[in-house]
Amino acid sequence: MTATAERPDTADAGEDGAPERRPAPRPARERGTTTIADRVVARIATHAAGETEHARGARRSVLGVNVPGGRSARTDVTVKGNVVTARVEMAVHYPAPVRQVTRGVRDRVREQVEEMTGLTVRQVDIEVAALERAEEPRETGRTVQ
Repeated sequence: MTATAERPDTADAGEDGAPERRPAPRPARERGTTTIADRVVARIATHAAGETEHARGARRSVLGVNVPGGRSARTDVTVKGNVVTARVEMAVHYPAPVRQVTRGVRDRVREQVEEMTGLTVRQVDIEVAALERAEEPRETGRTVQ
């Protein structure tokens, strides 16, 4: 009678009763690398900034005329190795405290980028391009019948 010891690289028995073997995991340096494009990191930062209360994208204009449509913060990121530097251009909803809103945007951008990409955010520069009131309907003095 012979005794067999179960080896750590074997799993449960297969259909034929023989133990199934799983390949040992390869070391990380042999598995390759994952590269995340700068524009993907910028999209994550834009989305994170837009989720922050009282933060919004700065209005876009052409020749001084505001362009209608959805607005999101403008972001520019640089990724060097595993380190991200981000720049966010945005507007703050008036009368919210600018310092508090920008701190929230900075924290949210850092948190989301690091969580979703595994990269380290070294710096988030924020430019407040405008203070904007909530859009209210204008009174024109005319009544519509």
